[in-house]
Amino acid sequence: MKPRIALTCLLLLAGTPVLAADGGDTGTSALDAWTAEPTTIFDAKDVDITAFKWVARPLIIFADAPLDPAFREQMDLLQSRIDALVERDVVLITDTNPDRETRSELRKDMRPRGFTLTLVGKDGTVKLKKPFPWNVRELSRQIDKMPIRQGEIRDRLTNGE
Repeated sequence: MKPRIALTCLLLLAGTPVLAADGGDTGTSALDAWTAEPTTIFDAKDVDITAFKWVARPLIIFADAPLDPAFREQMDLLQSRIDALVERDVVLITDTNPDRETRSELRKDMRPRGFTLTLVGKDGTVKLKKPFPWNVRELSRQIDKMPIRQGEIRDRLTNGE
């Protein structure tokens, strides 16, 4: 089974919406798809994260295989509190294909080794890299310390939301 199909099957079995959003036949961009359904999980080779600059915080989960225990644990942790990630404008992106011939641009740029969790800020810079799974509470705390997120919280409070 090809890695992309295996990942899709694994995530579908877990009840997670999966979208290969490269524009493809539907004419829908990853940003449009995420805006319409912020719990969508994207495949890295189908996403240009520059489209999310100043809009969302890409969280990229790299692994060498979709059945990697750390990858599976991370996906379970993220799915258990997806609402907290949506609240913080996090877009989930996975990459489980280390094959040199078909690797994604994100994998080429970020050069992960094995399992790697990478959080990119709304400004487009890498804010966090971890070689092991993190729960949503830890991720939320990290995001909530960021200056842009602090401004979002202040804006929400002043607007009475």
